[in-house]
Amino acid sequence: MHTALMVILLISSIVLIVSILLQTSKSDGLSGSIAGGAEQLFGKKKSRGYDALLAKITTVCAIIYIVISLAIVAIFN
Repeated sequence: MHTALMVILLISSIVLIVSILLQTSKSDGLSGSIAGGAEQLFGKKKSRGYDALLAKITTVCAIIYIVISLAIVAIFN
């Protein structure tokens, strides 16, 4: 049981890291002020579904990670 929970924790942590790294940033920062507003016109509408999917995956994996971590501590400690 301990091994199965650790494997689930490992998989959820890897998916969580990948889903966070694949998300686009919410602020433009310095590159947005240099490049102008072209990205706001063309880039935002295409990736709305992709970003929403990544946000949902991130939320689900974070919840799974926290629950499994607490379960491991509660059961085996």
